[in-house]
Amino acid sequence: MRATLAMPDSERDEHAIIARYFAPLATHEGARGLLDDAALLTATGPLVITTDAIVEGVHFLPADPLDLVARKALRVNLSDLAAKGAAPLGYLLTLFWPAGRVSGDIALLAQGLAVDQRVFDIALLGGDTVSTPGPLSLSVTMIGSAGRRTPARAGATQGDDVYVTGTIGDSGLGLEALRGAPFDAADRPFLAARYHLPEPRVSLAAWIAEYASAAMDVSDGLIADAAKLAAASHVSMEIDLGALPLSPAAARWAAAQPDLGAAKTRLASFGDDYEILFTAKPGAVHASAVPVTRIGRISGGGGIVLTEGGQPVAAPVQNGYVHRLGR
Repeated sequence: MRATLAMPDSERDEHAIIARYFAPLATHEGARGLLDDAALLTATGPLVITTDAIVEGVHFLPADPLDLVARKALRVNLSDLAAKGAAPLGYLLTLFWPAGRVSGDIALLAQGLAVDQRVFDIALLGGDTVSTPGPLSLSVTMIGSAGRRTPARAGATQGDDVYVTGTIGDSGLGLEALRGAPFDAADRPFLAARYHLPEPRVSLAAWIAEYASAAMDVSDGLIADAAKLAAASHVSMEIDLGALPLSPAAARWAAAQPDLGAAKTRLASFGDDYEILFTAKPGAVHASAVPVTRIGRISGGGGIVLTEGGQPVAAPVQNGYVHRLGR
C-alpha cells in the first residue's frame, strides 16, 4: 500500500487544501477560483440537477484507490444526467475527510477528479470540505443542460419497448471478485474495473432526450429499478431474462452456476451497473456506439413480469439495494 507522509498543520488547513488541490480544478469562470461563497452560472435554457453521494464501506471498499473513488463519484452522477437526456456542465463537491486519514492522500483524489474533468469536459464549480470522525464520503451535485426533452420515470405507455444500455451484472460480480470470490484470472480485472469505473452513457443523452418515453439509470439493480419505472408510469413491464445483455465474463459466470435462470435473476438484481433503462416506441432508430438491447415491453396493469424463453420466472421478493436509515 502506498504510504503518504503527514502534512504540517498549516498545510492541513481546509483553506490550504482547497487552494492546493481543488482551486486548479475550478476552471469555469463562474467558479470564481473557489474564492467566493457561491458560483455564478448563466443558463440559456432549463438545467437538470442531480446529487449522489458515495460512502466508504457502502459504495466503495476501504482499499480502493482514491483516484478511482473520485472518478466513480463523478460518474454515478453523470449517469443520472445521461438518463435524463442532459449534457453535463459542471459539479459541486462536498468532501467528508476522516480526521484519522493522512491529508496528503487528497492529492490522489484530486488527480482522479482532474482525469474525468478532461474526459467529460466538466469543471468543479464549488462545494465544501469538512473533517469527520466517520468514513470517507464524497457528495457530488452535477449540473447539466437539458436536452429537447427530459424524460421522467413516469412516461412509459402500453406498447412501448423496453431497452437497456451496455451489459448487466458486471459491477456486482466485480465487487464479489474484489472481496475474494473465485473468478477466472482473465475475467477478474475486467469485472473489478466495471465496479471501480462505471461508464456513464453521456454520448446517448441526446438520443434519450429525443426518443425515450421514460428513462432512469440502473443503480439499485435492473429488476428493482424497472419496478420503480413501472410503478411511476402505472404500467406493467415484462422483462425477458433470455435477452439480458451479458458481458463474456458475466456469461461465463452464469453458465458455471447450477441454475442458469437463477444466475440471470441475480445478475439483474445486482446494483451499481449505471446503465440506462428506458422505454421507447417500437422501431425507434438507435444510432450510437453505445450498445442498446431490447429486453421487454410495456403492457397494461402493474408490476414486473420476468420471463425466460416465453415462460414466467418467479421474481425475487426483495431485490436491489435499499438504504435502511436508522434503527
